[in-house]
Amino acid sequence: MSQPTPYAVRLTDEISRQLDQLTEHLTQLPAPEAAQVIARMCDPDHGLIGGVAHLVDTASRFAKDQTERGALPAEVWLALGRAANDLAHTSADLEEYRETLQRASAQPATSAGRPPAPASLVVRRHR
Repeated sequence: MSQPTPYAVRLTDEISRQLDQLTEHLTQLPAPEAAQVIARMCDPDHGLIGGVAHLVDTASRFAKDQTERGALPAEVWLALGRAANDLAHTSADLEEYRETLQRASAQPATSAGRPPAPASLVVRRHR
């Protein structure tokens, strides 16, 4: 007889499924709604990116403990730690643009008239 799937594993699967669903919706949303979704994702306190960063940081601390006990190789802990740091930096970088995204979400969708002027692309900052 197989063991029942633990709640946290089922929760992880459900969140992954909902993220896939959100991704699909995002591709089909009008620009103001998409900007609103993205702005919420970038919220440093309650957004998805910050939440995932916190989750990966927690997983990294677990992996550190397991590495110290010899249950996991150090590479797992180090990889999770790098991922947590990268996500935290990305979350901080994106938070800078949250207000811009919120303003964009408040603008009405462009009419069939003249399209907006395209913005020039910006080169990514390197730390």
